[in-house]
Amino acid sequence: MNDYTQQLQGKKDCLKTLFAGLDVPEWEVYESPDKHYRMRAEFRIWHEGGEMFYAMFEKRTKRAGGASLIRCDRFEAASEAVNRLMPELIVAAAQSPELKKRWYAVEFLSTLSGEMLVTMIYHKKLGDAWQQAAQALQQQLGIAVIGRSRGQKIVLKQDYVTETLKVGNRDFRYRQIEGGFTQPNAAVCQKMLEWACRAAEGLGGDLLELYCGNGNFTLPLSEKFERVLATEISKTSVGAAQWNIEANGIGNIKIARLSAEEFTEAYTGKREFKRLKDGGIALTNYAFSTIFVDPPRAGIDEETLKLVSQFDNIIYISCNPETLRANLDTLVETHTVERAALFDQFPFTHHIESGVLLKKKILGKSKR
Repeated sequence: MNDYTQQLQGKKDCLKTLFAGLDVPEWEVYESPDKHYRMRAEFRIWHEGGEMFYAMFEKRTKRAGGASLIRCDRFEAASEAVNRLMPELIVAAAQSPELKKRWYAVEFLSTLSGEMLVTMIYHKKLGDAWQQAAQALQQQLGIAVIGRSRGQKIVLKQDYVTETLKVGNRDFRYRQIEGGFTQPNAAVCQKMLEWACRAAEGLGGDLLELYCGNGNFTLPLSEKFERVLATEISKTSVGAAQWNIEANGIGNIKIARLSAEEFTEAYTGKREFKRLKDGGIALTNYAFSTIFVDPPRAGIDEETLKLVSQFDNIIYISCNPETLRANLDTLVETHTVERAALFDQFPFTHHIESGVLLKKKILGKSKR
């Protein structure tokens, strides 16, 4: 058993133990490449004896104290595009006193096609001289560069990359903005999207999605439903989602800038929101058959969970199996778990991404 297979088996065992006592079908498992799977990476820039290099810090035990410095000339977890660029960037920046001086950290955001956005973070004010040097660097390496310092964000070209993900027979384009949330493992993300679409097959009606982000799941799922209403509180993510909808020519999605808690208040009639009215959204016009949720690590709050339990079909993507288990303890009172999947989004870490499809019980049996 190789290292990757062994770590994946550990995650399978973890889920089986954690969900023991619940009626959950056999977990479907979706593997990751064992290297070059992360589209994002970030490093400290370490200056030592006139040399610069990428560095990360590994936490030590309390007894050892502090954190140990690890030099990173390569980073196998990161995409091949990031690994190709790393030495070129450090060499080019080292030749420019303006780029080199007080350069503190760097963030890479890449795509499957190799498009690259690099954020260079400094402990100094960035002026015209830095901008001129960074423009030259950008042109030399064929990348987009952003400069950041305290109170400063200088975008030289653009602050996003455009990713293309294939789901079924269709390619979907996504604008992924610097600093915004995106799934880091594009290969596994495609598998997650395909799984969600298979789970939604034949459900029909309208879809409600909470926590939609930049529309990662929203776009492909829109093909499975008459209409989609998706909610997201982040202005940055909503802007990206609107661009993605238009760029992909999808006409049956509306985005509401509401948190899950706010939408629950609107849906239950406790509160009216001008944002819904201004967006031309009337909740009474929808015939929701299904709710899709991809909540933060804290899981779904109690009031939103009451809302979720009202839907016939629930597709739940989770980045924290412990909060998923806690939420399922409530949801299995009204629903049965029809499908369950493990997505190895974060290989060689303790993080586990998973998904379940639940259907409402009818007279003690699942609705099929």
